[in-house]
Amino acid sequence: MPFDHNDHYHRTLLRRVPPGCARALDVGCGAGRFARRLAARGIEVDAVDPAAEVIEAARAAGGGPRFLHADITDMELPEGHYDFVSCLASIHHVPFATVSRLRSALAPGGVLAILGCYRETPADLAWSLAAVPVNAVARAAVAVRERGQEAGVRAPVRQPEMSLAEIRREAAGLLPGARISRLLFWRYLLVHREPAQPPPARAQLYL
Repeated sequence: MPFDHNDHYHRTLLRRVPPGCARALDVGCGAGRFARRLAARGIEVDAVDPAAEVIEAARAAGGGPRFLHADITDMELPEGHYDFVSCLASIHHVPFATVSRLRSALAPGGVLAILGCYRETPADLAWSLAAVPVNAVARAAVAVRERGQEAGVRAPVRQPEMSLAEIRREAAGLLPGARISRLLFWRYLLVHREPAQPPPARAQLYL
């Protein structure tokens, strides 16, 4: 299997899992590698993908998550339910406004973490050039390590339509306070944390 840019950032995403996380949703889970890493932490994981063949492969591999063949844009999501919602290179397959539905599914204090792809513009040229030699070395290392192994089922690929600047503008309205960082391998990381539930007001006794 060639070097996978999304798998490379698994640890980056895992560091965003909030303490005490009990329930997670992995959107566009593919063959389920990241969902299984969440489940290995003792988290109850719902993993969703619209591609039947990759969900079939994910179920066959097992590992703990509940794999669901569904389209995130029209499936019913429980409101305020998940402590962590992840999207790995999948949000550009659906309208970006879908993040509002994912935000509604977050429990108080929950975290939405998106590893996203963006459409390159001339302003991104320097970052793209910097990534090319590192990418070549990583691909070569993986090819040597996994020579002779069969590639697994791959999720469908779609080119992103929104530039990073457009994503920042949309996120500012839909996910106020979200932080977006540009990453090396043609990716960005968006992290949004829902406000924690305020403590109940103390009753005052007036004498």
